[in-house]
Amino acid sequence: MNKIAYIFSGQGSQYIGMGKELYDNFPECRNVFDETDKCLGIKLSEMIFEGNKEDLNRTEYTQPAIVTMSLAAYKAISKYNIKPFVTAGLSLGEYTALTISGVFTQSQVIPLVQKRGRFMQEAVPEGKGKMCAIIGLEEEKVREACNEALDYGIVEPANFNCPGQIVIGGEVKAVDMAADIAKKKGAKRCLDLILSAPFHTSMLNPAAENLKKELEDISLGQLNIPVISNVTSDYIQAVDEIKDLLYRQVMSSVLWEQTIRRMISDGVKHFVELGPGRTLSGFVKKIDRSLNVYNVEDLASLKKATIALETVG
Repeated sequence: MNKIAYIFSGQGSQYIGMGKELYDNFPECRNVFDETDKCLGIKLSEMIFEGNKEDLNRTEYTQPAIVTMSLAAYKAISKYNIKPFVTAGLSLGEYTALTISGVFTQSQVIPLVQKRGRFMQEAVPEGKGKMCAIIGLEEEKVREACNEALDYGIVEPANFNCPGQIVIGGEVKAVDMAADIAKKKGAKRCLDLILSAPFHTSMLNPAAENLKKELEDISLGQLNIPVISNVTSDYIQAVDEIKDLLYRQVMSSVLWEQTIRRMISDGVKHFVELGPGRTLSGFVKKIDRSLNVYNVEDLASLKKATIALETVG
């Protein structure tokens, strides 16, 4: 059996106009955007389709916007009766994966990720933290660079994206020092990322605590599609693990490369990135070039993916 994985985009993949073709052509997709507007009491769909980048890039709007667009992409491909064997999402994308699995409803997840975005934005004062992508250096040496820079402040691995791309985050001086050390250890490049806070580091502990309180009152549905957690790079075994995993996810490294490798070891050969952009598709190809990778974000990509996948499964 040819197994299919659905993977969901994280923060940073947003762009003005994302999902507009799906909204215009499929009532199911239009309903997703309309439901988000209703949940939040604002016209987020207008901001997504014709707003300005500054507003869309505010984390408290970015997060519900990406989840909305990703859910719309899922509704579009679902019309073709394609079924995933497993699902996962990068950071924020994990919330979309859990929603399509049945754990959250849209009316639960949209206000939740808006609050998550606000908590993450407010956790670290502007200018105190940063993130940097270390390119072309193996994991062990990146960890060494972080450890050697700890005298200058907090710095930790935040995202293990794919071979040769690990993102570190923490206090500005410590991240800069770790990047300098990484270059001396052989890193090809160190690229500062434009993000409002050092996500997935211990500096986000206040955001995690606030999120924990929000999660307490939410009743969860069932896991109808297996989901692999960012925190463990393993399958979520039971619904009662989910709240703790999402609490830990905010301040823990995202084990994305390990997640994809777990899927590959379980026989997945087809990966479909649902949502804005093709960042995750690029990561998957860097992990294993022989895999079949598709994305769905507009009519052309939907057509290409569904034609390729109609004989799979």
